[in-house]
Amino acid sequence: MLHRRTLLVTSLALPFIRPAAAAAAREFEGLGDRYDQLHSLQVLKGGDLVVAEVYRGPGLDRPANIKSCSKSIVALLLGIAIERGEVPGLDATLGEVAPALIPDAADPAVQDITLGDLASLRAGLERTSGPNYGAWVSSSNWVRDALSRPMVARPGGQMLYSTGSTHVLGAALTVATGQSLLSQARARIGQPLGIEIPAWTRDPQGYYMGGNEMALTPRAMLRLGQVLRDGGRLDGAQVIPAGWLRTSTRPLTRSPYSGLSYGYGWFLSRSGYALARGYGGQVIAFHPERDLAVAITSDPNRPARSEGYFGALMDLLDGPVLSL
Repeated sequence: MLHRRTLLVTSLALPFIRPAAAAAAREFEGLGDRYDQLHSLQVLKGGDLVVAEVYRGPGLDRPANIKSCSKSIVALLLGIAIERGEVPGLDATLGEVAPALIPDAADPAVQDITLGDLASLRAGLERTSGPNYGAWVSSSNWVRDALSRPMVARPGGQMLYSTGSTHVLGAALTVATGQSLLSQARARIGQPLGIEIPAWTRDPQGYYMGGNEMALTPRAMLRLGQVLRDGGRLDGAQVIPAGWLRTSTRPLTRSPYSGLSYGYGWFLSRSGYALARGYGGQVIAFHPERDLAVAITSDPNRPARSEGYFGALMDLLDGPVLSL
């Protein structure tokens, strides 16, 4: 039998649930019965944690695999590296930033792929996600495999959802900064936000996977959503460059699967959300105009298709959550 647990947050990391918000939370009590892969839901409205529900799974204090929400975090690290002057900007090419990553067998156009193309999933290379994912992660060199694939579109053109693109971006950031993706994530996001970022999967060359398999606790996911909602600021400090947030959440392309727009690492809904989306139904979302931050975790081993469970999560965000 399913036992739903409503958790009152007592950590100093987040505000308490106030009695006035308790009635609003009742709308979300039956979600675990309707969606059997939903693990947790948290909604922060202004400074009030109005929903903190655990329906199943490991709870709010243990790391959850955030899957492709990792892509959004790598994009944040790109923005920070640009702000620090470690890479010239979005138009900087692989040939300029990390030429040693480009294999001899690569299409000559690969050297002109920009960091912005990689972050917006518009590299033009054959995808490594979907049916190609298994062969890609089984290869002996993930960067070489991704960059040796044929060009199937013009770089900077259509969206081709590919974890290989974000992995190459992470490797390029490693080369440009002289720091591993893990070190960057911990020093530039984890420590300022007061959240832990555990080590995650590395490729055969030692590059941390850019675009999948990172882990955060659900509380940390919400903390990140809160900071992004608040323009990248926390306790008066600018953690994420405000200009980068504005740039990265402007629509550049559109997902052929969900119909959502996409910027640099963020899906963008018509209703005003910016979302990180991970396989199975992992979501970090923020809506500055409505003063909302949302974190959702789900079963990481079951698909969440746009016309199925993920569609239901979008209905939840656009309905009860947006109306809070």
